[in-house]
Amino acid sequence: MKRWLAHDPRYSWLGAPIDVRPLFAVEQAALMATLRDLEQADWGKEAVPGWSVRALATHILGDFYGRLARDRDGHQEGPRFAPGETLETFIHRINQEWIDALARVSPAALTDTLDLVGGQVTRFFETTDPGAPSLGVSWAGIDPAPMWLDCARDLTEFWTHRQQIRHAVGQGTDLNPHLLSVVLDIFMRALPHTLRHTAAAVGTQIQVSVDGPAGGTWAVTATGDRWSLSEPHAGQTAARVGMDADSAWRLCTRGITPATALARAHVTGARQLAEATCQIVSIIY
Repeated sequence: MKRWLAHDPRYSWLGAPIDVRPLFAVEQAALMATLRDLEQADWGKEAVPGWSVRALATHILGDFYGRLARDRDGHQEGPRFAPGETLETFIHRINQEWIDALARVSPAALTDTLDLVGGQVTRFFETTDPGAPSLGVSWAGIDPAPMWLDCARDLTEFWTHRQQIRHAVGQGTDLNPHLLSVVLDIFMRALPHTLRHTAAAVGTQIQVSVDGPAGGTWAVTATGDRWSLSEPHAGQTAARVGMDADSAWRLCTRGITPATALARAHVTGARQLAEATCQIVSIIY
């Protein structure tokens, strides 16, 4: 069940704030169940291009340590940007450096450490102030972001990595709506930023609908200076994009291309607006 926070007019274009803090324990338990069920050979299977299951699990541990060091412990040491390095390049570089450094750690030791440190991360998030300023969320176009969105971004990253591990070992997406409905809702916060260069008359509305128990309908409306998430209004929609839940999350994380998503989707109205909407990316990519 979604837990909504008090409305903050500073970020109204991002939609209603959502409290994901209680869900970190749920996601952490699901991750540990997935990892502890792996066979030895599973750890070497490719989870994402260039990374094995073991490498991806190591990356998650790095995210855990980074969050605790930065936000819980106030630890300022660590990697720095190289001259001229973009955010994406910096993140990809330090992620690979971390994975290379932990190559000597066995899968069993890695799993136990993820269990220990992941529990600490869960407890940290439970104590955060959702309205406090925090790290920017580049795919939503906001820096600094409110903590509720920063927390939400981390939840979606952990959930996505778990699906990538599941797929690597022959399992399907975990379509449990308890988490997936929230993940999809968070991913859709990227819509205003996605459409920032798309011109439309004030009041133009686009709707994205996702089928199934984890789905819903999200609307984004042109307001003049930006697009803003809003309540869907029948009869005022210039374009509608409908898709299944598995296609929706894969599109947002570039597990499928926009062209593939459009081929699977049911589109009505202005095709150009639908195509622009399907450029959504809800991860650092």
